[in-house]
Amino acid sequence: MRVLVTGAAGMLARDLVPCLQQRGHYVLAPPENDLDITHLDAIRRWTESANPEIIINCAAYTKVDQAEKEEALANVINGLAVQNLCLACQEGDIPLVHFSTDYVFDGTKAGPYTIHDHPNPINAYGRTKLLGEKYVLWLLNRFYLVRTSWLFGIHGPNFIETMLKLAGKQKQVSVVNDQRGCPTWTQHLSEAVVSLVESGRYGVYHATNSGPTTWFEYATEIFRLAGTGTEVLPITTDQFPTAATRPKNSVLDPFPLTEVIGREMPPWQEAVRQYLEERGRAPEP
Repeated sequence: MRVLVTGAAGMLARDLVPCLQQRGHYVLAPPENDLDITHLDAIRRWTESANPEIIINCAAYTKVDQAEKEEALANVINGLAVQNLCLACQEGDIPLVHFSTDYVFDGTKAGPYTIHDHPNPINAYGRTKLLGEKYVLWLLNRFYLVRTSWLFGIHGPNFIETMLKLAGKQKQVSVVNDQRGCPTWTQHLSEAVVSLVESGRYGVYHATNSGPTTWFEYATEIFRLAGTGTEVLPITTDQFPTAATRPKNSVLDPFPLTEVIGREMPPWQEAVRQYLEERGRAPEP
């Protein structure tokens, strides 16, 4: 399959591209200055010259707190640029894979959010990602809309790296214990998405490593696996104010991803363990 990947320099794309290649797919992943999805003409040039059989959009504005001040910019990248991709996909009859977020939900539900639940974002980032979702749903009938959460990967800044840096400076770390979600390794996400694309079964999906946790429990497991000896102190969201309000519960229910690809994504604890092993083997940047 000929695959055009946007956002090639990003954390997710840098795991997804080799995963696609290992499964025998031909991948085009141009740099952002060649394929800027905020420009419809640029997307059209690539779809006309490369003739992709599918487009996977990994380009996104992901600065959750900064989006509170830059919502207009985030709307362009997470919203209008997705409209551009959808229009190009319409014109070329090309399916689209688009990634969204757990932050399209408000966090008031007691249990995991399903693909049937109504989005109601409570921060600017979530609103801009919901706009992108709407364009996909409005304009396309062949798409994979994949919501994921709490991403970490070798090729980008993430919560694990933040915690390990803090552990190198202090013996105690205070971490929020009243927000629940699902940490997700970009490697495992990539593997699941490639299987999903190969299934040919379009629709809305939730793709995360399995098992819910809190940021406090997540940090505790990171330090345990890394052997840092760091003490983690649980605090409330009110004790750690941020520019963007986070949902208290953003756990995503995996149905029907597991049924479609024939397996459950690994537990988040296993993902963290494998990440730390991979990180130890990776060369210094």
